[in-house]
Amino acid sequence: MRVAPALLAPAIAVDRHSRTPLYRQLYEAYRNAIVERRFRGGQRVPSTRSLAAELGISRIAVLGAFEQLLAEGYFESRPGSGTFVAASLPDDLLRPRQAPAPLAARRLSPRPIAARAEALLSHEPGPWYRGSRPFHPAEPPIDHFPIEIWSKIVARHARSRESRMLHHAAPGGLPALREAVAEYLGQARAVRCEPEQVFIVGGSQSALDLAGRALVDPGNPVWIEEPSYMGVRRALTLAGARPVPVPVDDEGLDVAAGIARCANARAAFVSPSHQYPLGVTMSASRRLQLLDWAQARGAWVIEDDYDSEYRFRNLPIGSLQGLDRHSRVIYIGTFTKILFPAIRVGYLVVPADLVRVFTEVRRATDLFSPILYQAALADFIREGHFARHIRRIRLVCRQRRTALVEAIGRHLADELRVVGDDAGMYLTAFLLRRTADLEIAARAAQRDLGVPPLSACYAEAPVPGLILGYGGTPAEEIDAAVAELRGAIQAAPLRRPRRTASHRG
Repeated sequence: MRVAPALLAPAIAVDRHSRTPLYRQLYEAYRNAIVERRFRGGQRVPSTRSLAAELGISRIAVLGAFEQLLAEGYFESRPGSGTFVAASLPDDLLRPRQAPAPLAARRLSPRPIAARAEALLSHEPGPWYRGSRPFHPAEPPIDHFPIEIWSKIVARHARSRESRMLHHAAPGGLPALREAVAEYLGQARAVRCEPEQVFIVGGSQSALDLAGRALVDPGNPVWIEEPSYMGVRRALTLAGARPVPVPVDDEGLDVAAGIARCANARAAFVSPSHQYPLGVTMSASRRLQLLDWAQARGAWVIEDDYDSEYRFRNLPIGSLQGLDRHSRVIYIGTFTKILFPAIRVGYLVVPADLVRVFTEVRRATDLFSPILYQAALADFIREGHFARHIRRIRLVCRQRRTALVEAIGRHLADELRVVGDDAGMYLTAFLLRRTADLEIAARAAQRDLGVPPLSACYAEAPVPGLILGYGGTPAEEIDAAVAELRGAIQAAPLRRPRRTASHRG
């Protein structure tokens, strides 16, 4: 039997001063040579002894490289004959590697991806959402969070020897937290539920996703507010639903307009207590109209109550779910807007007859949420820290809101008109003289400000404006931040005057 001649060592320069170990340098040299087709399958490689002598390195390094190449299938060993380049390498592996194609080209690639996933590429978050910056609308007053108390509670549970902290948990969440949430919602939000109807999830976005998976089939029409929270559109896109924008006015979602556009929608996503981004509260008559429509059509109402704890001029508005007498409402809330974003704990309250459905959908997705923070949060609520924290940060946000409104009056009164400033952690401002809110938001991001453009919240007829969060920005820093925002706004082009028809005599 004829044995193939041994290959020469690949053309490499062994660098003894490199941080990369010698065995790794040799391994990568052979692997690259094989992938780039400079070596062919079945060719014999030098012995470890001769290669070490040729390169002037320790045989131990050569043995390490060969062992890795054998383990990954680039080499194969033939007893009595030596070591060879593997003859069974697939052809596509032996093609030269190419640089990644630009994103636009990758979207046209024949590599199959789900259409609903590809559709998300058109809703990618802008640079104004990156990092914690002044005016980020989702930032609560983290600087006032009782971190010492929270740390002690978390440490207490982390040291616990209870087996429940290490094992699988129920899809609905830790019973102690479900009970605490049900009790809190009944007292503070007039939500009617039992603990078994509460599902603990990873924030309001996870809640939206779970509701979409459980209630909506691909192609189903679903009402969304116009304008609306971008996360709702993303969740519906992933579920394959067809969003139907329904206009919002001073009374909230226009139910009559929704019926005219699509009376047989499967569901309606609404934020009745504090509409995002316009900040309006849905009137009592609209709430009853929405519930009547849902009952008559057999539709669902998903109520996103993301920041109802922040009201400054009156008591928190009661939930829509509390008015529901026919079990058509799925209620969503979150702790990320009250405590801190990284906690990633939210909840759904579902009708009793849907508990089994949501349980099985949850089992098919992420099974359950991490137990440690659930246990800590249950104690945080039961021991009264949560209620005290809400009272404290409500006052803080009122002060910061006042500071922001006053700073806008000083610096930007001729550029912005403020709306929706009596609740929440943000306010919305319409642009008076300019329309390029996307450009302004991008320029503000370059100045380290997180100011989302209002137009991005619209699906049909965008209105230019800015969404300004004040929850995470200390009052003493707001004036300077608004002055910085003024520079970003004034760098954008002015609104073009409308042409009027001329009459010739």
